Amino acid sequence: MEYQNCRMTAFCVMKLLCQATRNENRYAKRFFGALLTQTPQKRVFSPFWMVVPDPDPRKSTVFGLTQPFCTAEKSHTEPKRKAAFGSVGRRIPYRILHVINQDGESLGNMHRAEALKLMDQHDLKLVLLRENAEPPVYRLMTGQQIHEEQLKLAEKKKASPKPGVIQKELSFSSAIAKNDLETKTKQIAQWIEKKYHVKVTIRQAKDSNTDMFMLFDQILDTVSEKATYLSKPKVTREGVSTCILRHMSDKELKAYQKMEKQKNSIVKKDENEDLKSNELHQ
Repeated sequence: MEYQNCRMTAFCVMKLLCQATRNENRYAKRFFGALLTQTPQKRVFSPFWMVVPDPDPRKSTVFGLTQPFCTAEKSHTEPKRKAAFGSVGRRIPYRILHVINQDGESLGNMHRAEALKLMDQHDLKLVLLRENAEPPVYRLMTGQQIHEEQLKLAEKKKASPKPGVIQKELSFSSAIAKNDLETKTKQIAQWIEKKYHVKVTIRQAKDSNTDMFMLFDQILDTVSEKATYLSKPKVTREGVSTCILRHMSDKELKAYQKMEKQKNSIVKKDENEDLKSNELHQ
């Protein structure tokens, strides 16, 4: 009878402990729920043991109670990535904006609702330009303008050297002498052989009618067996043009060699036909 009373007491104590633990968890979640959801938690089980004596001195009953508790760990969440350049739609978290129109002219500061009204009236799109400004700067743009800006950004990203890639630079005038150009081209070929990126800048000389784009193509022709354009020739500012050359990949080299082989075979075929034609006329 005493043994049964001991077991009953133990069960009652266990029940009370469970009840207290549930209440504690409920209060903790209520007051600290926001904090717990912000940081990842690691559950650790804290054991609680209770020994209940048995009438038989050689025996005893052991009850175990485990209750998880949380230990905060440092957050490993990745920082938010900035959205790509494009329309923000109507998702504007700021009340006051500095707005620029589609022609690049400032319209001054205005309320968010007024900016959205202008966007709807002219069938334009709002693009975030500078978020850290006070107030943040938005621009009204057409879909075509956004597309052109996205292409520019993609070209700029493509032209920027990748981590671990060395980029060399050469700059000269469009009036460069023939032997100097040959020296520059040899230097480019050496860098390309080492798989460097080579940025070539040509400045238009005064009273020079030399086509800078033809100069770029001339340079590429001399290293065409190894190099290709990473960034095609373009005017960066008045009188200055640049391009970036890179070493061709194995796949590109094979395609180039195959194309050259086909071209040579066509040339030989034409030469043979010309010889036969000349022999017949003689």
